[in-house]
Amino acid sequence: MSRRAAEAAILAGRITVNGIPARLGQKIDPDADRVEYAGRSIKPPSRKKKYIMLNKPRGYLSSVTDDRGRRCVTELVAGLGRVWPAGRLDMDSQGLLLLTDDGELTYRLTHPKHGIPKIYHVTLSEELADDRIRALGDMGQLDGYKLAPVGVSLIFRGGGVTVIEITLYEGRNRQIRRMCGALGLEVLRLSREAIGKLRLGDLPPGKWRPLSKREVDYLFGRVSDI
Repeated sequence: MSRRAAEAAILAGRITVNGIPARLGQKIDPDADRVEYAGRSIKPPSRKKKYIMLNKPRGYLSSVTDDRGRRCVTELVAGLGRVWPAGRLDMDSQGLLLLTDDGELTYRLTHPKHGIPKIYHVTLSEELADDRIRALGDMGQLDGYKLAPVGVSLIFRGGGVTVIEITLYEGRNRQIRRMCGALGLEVLRLSREAIGKLRLGDLPPGKWRPLSKREVDYLFGRVSDI
């Protein structure tokens, strides 16, 4: 359409960027941002996208760069060109992290409406009774915010520690650590083991591999299994 028609469409709210109505003069990154016109996705010219699974070690930021000079996960995939984390793991956590240069996949993995479950193994510094484990799963609010349902199950208890599996459908910032902190629990280790049916498997810490076409199709909802 012409520039005048495009401006009229923006003012009418028919164009959105990442689900939010666009503004006149707004800049976008066509690789990272999701643009829709009248509910239809508008994509840049096609090119081969990158989809990477990384086993993030502790001590790395889930970021492209850091102005404080801390290590970033992109250092572990140097040579791949421009990619960014599709989601986050805090600096003290480890495990499965996806990196891509596809804004549409980033949107699917980070927007809560898609409800892709993320599975974590959490080691706590004491042997928890069953009622305290259930209390984590029953936590309906955190800092005044209503939480989406959380799945919690016991993996191991003994030797002064408890290992539990937590499934999140809507990950808030440092949600698991904040949930545990609210109950006075100390987290010794936090590892993301799976995103949906994508599992970390035997990928060593600090290593990465490309996703298969079927794994990518699964993340986009084009197939139900991998």
